[in-house]
Amino acid sequence: MLLLLTPRYHALRNRLTRLAPGDGVKTIVLGLLGVGFWAFMYGVSFKVLTYFRTIEGLGDLLALRLLSMILLTFFSILVFSNIVTSLSTFYLSGELDLLLSSPVRIESIYRAKFIETLMDSSWMTLIYGLPVFIAYGTVFKAPLFYYAGLAFTIIPFLIIPAAVGIIVTMLLVNAFPARRAKDVLVLLGLLFFVVLYILFRMLRPERLVDPEAFPTLVQYLTAMRGPVSPLLPTSWATEALSPLLKGSRGETVFYQLMLWSTALAGLVIGEWTCGRIYYKGWSRSQEGKRAKLSRSRSADAFFRLVSAPFRGKMRAVVLKDVKLFFRDTSQWSQLFLLFALMVVYLYSFKLLPLERSPMPTFFLQNLISFLNLGMVGFVVSAVAVRFVFPAVSLEGESFWIIRSSPLPLKEFLWAKFWSSLLPLLVLAEVLTVLSNTLLKVTPFMMALGIVTVLLMTFGITALGVGLGAVFPRFKVENAAQIPTGFGGIVYMLLTMIFIGVVVTLEAWPVYRIFTAQTMGKHISPSGWFGIGFSFVLVLIINIAALFLPMQEGLKRLKQREI
Repeated sequence: MLLLLTPRYHALRNRLTRLAPGDGVKTIVLGLLGVGFWAFMYGVSFKVLTYFRTIEGLGDLLALRLLSMILLTFFSILVFSNIVTSLSTFYLSGELDLLLSSPVRIESIYRAKFIETLMDSSWMTLIYGLPVFIAYGTVFKAPLFYYAGLAFTIIPFLIIPAAVGIIVTMLLVNAFPARRAKDVLVLLGLLFFVVLYILFRMLRPERLVDPEAFPTLVQYLTAMRGPVSPLLPTSWATEALSPLLKGSRGETVFYQLMLWSTALAGLVIGEWTCGRIYYKGWSRSQEGKRAKLSRSRSADAFFRLVSAPFRGKMRAVVLKDVKLFFRDTSQWSQLFLLFALMVVYLYSFKLLPLERSPMPTFFLQNLISFLNLGMVGFVVSAVAVRFVFPAVSLEGESFWIIRSSPLPLKEFLWAKFWSSLLPLLVLAEVLTVLSNTLLKVTPFMMALGIVTVLLMTFGITALGVGLGAVFPRFKVENAAQIPTGFGGIVYMLLTMIFIGVVVTLEAWPVYRIFTAQTMGKHISPSGWFGIGFSFVLVLIINIAALFLPMQEGLKRLKQREI
């Protein structure tokens, strides 16, 4: 098993020791961003837990309830992540042809692939979770043995979802070919996450910090207790950590043994399952699948309709991108997740307790509408970093075909821009109009929101396409890995700065115009000059965000060797 893990070790060591020119700067930047994120997560957790502990009689109960919800969230993410990861490591990895034809016991292959799956699917959750657990120890002033108990609890907590995910994947691949099973997994997983997320939002967990929202204390305590099952490993982890936070051991050992016994049982059951059905499933994973989508007449009509606004060579590029998008299930299936986020985002506006604020409701509605411009921009940029930024990189190693074709690179980039802009524009305007309708804002704020979001979407899309051309990753097999590189981080930082500058420049003129309309005040000529100057600056910044990234991306692509 250790011999099978040796290539992974050498690959990791080479990445750290054999840095290409410029990789050192990227590593430092990413390290600083990681430290900043850790500090942010720790600071937010510390503030929330400190506030909870000030609530007499209920503070500790709220904090432990939050810990249970965090562990439940992590566990759900880990199960789904392990299912998707194990499909690649156990069935779609390129080295399996060599391993399965060599005199290596299947048990050794299972254990090595188990460790690979565990590492690939759990490291991100573990890193994000550690600042939260450390904040718990700091706020509760836990002794040192809390941190030792935390390590002893987290290890089996990570092993259990890995064992469950691998077993589920093996059973699923024996029912479907592995490549179809991947599509089924992505669809079912996203649908499950969508339903779970919407139901979680409908429960309105923010009410738990407001006992006055419940008619009686009994109803409040009932809401605090559910929905937690004592049969879930998350409950065992909570019960194992709770006494340690308070400086006592209680039944910590019992619940830790529950976690470890379940984790070891999962390893044994997984190894037994692997010995029975793995070879059969791997053989089925070599089967292909027919691309029915490209042969469908209705699909042909849809593709012609989508590409109708474009002409000539640009239409060919757009048509190719749309077809590739819908052929890759991992791409278009994320639209379900996007729809769920939109529903929850808009539903949150309906739940805003505006009437309980000391500020006038009318003023607060329009203030939230203005701040919502930044939120819509962040939502659009989050979608763009997943779908727009990888647009150039998705050409892959066949990019040389684009370079050798009679299609100018300028037209190629602008085709990527226009095909990405239209869906983003629909998303941004729908969020803006519906949220402002729910807030019942003035016509001026509605018009301002529509125009500002329109301009920002042009800039966000151009930044995505342009920076995607500046930092292309043509050799990445999984499209989801493209935004996780240095270029994706630069894109998110620049879009946040861009959105922040636009909203900041509009703040003062919008306040002057809004107060003049609501309070009947007159704006002096110098005031109108300042307002006009601010809006002109906003327009200039949006134009710069539209053309400068596209020009820089075109320049880098022309200089790139193929």
